[in-house]
Amino acid sequence: MPSHQTELKVVYVIEELLQQRIGALSIPDVDVTLSDAGVRVRVAVAEGRAVVEILSGFPCASLRPWMDAQVQRLLADEGLALSRLDLHPRIVSHAVQPNVSPLASVRNLIAIGSGKGGVGKSTTAVNLALALAGEGARVGVLDADIYGPSIPTMLGLSGRPDSPDGKTIEPMQAHGVEAMSIGLLVDQDTPMIWRGPMATSALTQLLGETRWGQSLSGDLDYLIVDLPPGTGDIQLTLAQKIPVAGAVIVTTPQDVATLDARKALKMFEKVNVPVLGLVENMAVHVCSNCGHAEHVFGEGGGRRMAEQYGVPLLGSLPLEIAIREQGDAGSPVFASAPASAAAAAYRATALRMAIELARRPRVATPLSASLV
Repeated sequence: MPSHQTELKVVYVIEELLQQRIGALSIPDVDVTLSDAGVRVRVAVAEGRAVVEILSGFPCASLRPWMDAQVQRLLADEGLALSRLDLHPRIVSHAVQPNVSPLASVRNLIAIGSGKGGVGKSTTAVNLALALAGEGARVGVLDADIYGPSIPTMLGLSGRPDSPDGKTIEPMQAHGVEAMSIGLLVDQDTPMIWRGPMATSALTQLLGETRWGQSLSGDLDYLIVDLPPGTGDIQLTLAQKIPVAGAVIVTTPQDVATLDARKALKMFEKVNVPVLGLVENMAVHVCSNCGHAEHVFGEGGGRRMAEQYGVPLLGSLPLEIAIREQGDAGSPVFASAPASAAAAAYRATALRMAIELARRPRVATPLSASLV
C-alpha cells in the first residue's frame, strides 16, 4: 500500500477514535454522555492539528469552556493540538399531538404542570425558562393560569403590553425572555370570575395573538407554558388543541403531592403529549447557619414515581429562602444569583429537559431534514 494511503488510513482511524471518545464525555452535573444526548461529533485531522465540530439539538452555551478543556485533553493524548472547536446548537421543531399543527413562530411548546398547587410550579417554570435563555436559546413564558397569574410578579413586569395593530399583542420582556399573562391585561386586584369556556378561550387568544419572537429577532426555540394546578378545562384544552412538544410534571417528594402528580402525568399520556420527565421541587433544605441538610417534605418521592412510570427524573431542586425571596422581588434566583447552587440545579434540570426533547421525533421540515 502506498505511503500516502497508509497515512490517510491512520488519520481516519484517529478521527474515528476521537469522535468516539468525545462522544463518551459525560456532561457535567447532567450525567448524560454527549452521544446519549444525541450530539454529533466530527473531527478532521491534518498536520498535527484538529478541527472539531460539535452539533447538538439543545442549547449548551455554558458547556463551551468544559468542551474546550476536554477536547484539548483528548487531542493531546494523541499528540494533536486543537485548531478550532465549532459548537453548533441547532434547535428544531419536534412532533406534537396528532391532528394539531405546530405554531408558526414557536418551535417547541413545553407545558409545565402539576397535580396540585403549592409545589412551586410557577417558580420552577420561570427559572427553567431563564436557564434555557442563559444557554443561548430564544425563550418565552406563557402564564396559562387565568385565575391566579403569578408570572408578572415573578419576572418583575408591570404595565400593559403594546398592540401595534389593535389585533395582536407584543409580549413583554424581562431577564432575556418574552412573557405574556392575563395578569398584564387586567388590574392586579380584579378577580377572573370566568367559567371554563371563557378561561380556555382567553388562553388560546393569549397564545395565538401574541407576537412571539418579535423582540428576540426570530422564532422562539421554546415557549414554556405555566399551567394552573390540576387537570381541568385549561389543561385539557392545552393538551387537545394546542401543539405541545412535551410536558414536565412538578412535584414535591411527599406522597400526597406525588399522588396528585400521577393524575397530571396520566392526563398527558391519555392525550398523546409526551412527558419529558419529572421535577422534584423542594427536595432538600440546607440550613444557612449550620449546613445541616434536611428533607422537609420527605425523600425520594419523585425518584420513586419516575421509576414507577418509566419517565426521567429531570432534577431535584432545593428548598431555599432565596428562591422565594427573589421570586417575590421580580428577580428569579437564576437571574439574581447565577453562580449559586440553586441556579446550578435549575441549569442542570433545564439541560436534561432540553436533551429529552431533542431525543423526540422531529417535525418533517426542510430545517430538520438538513440535520439528518
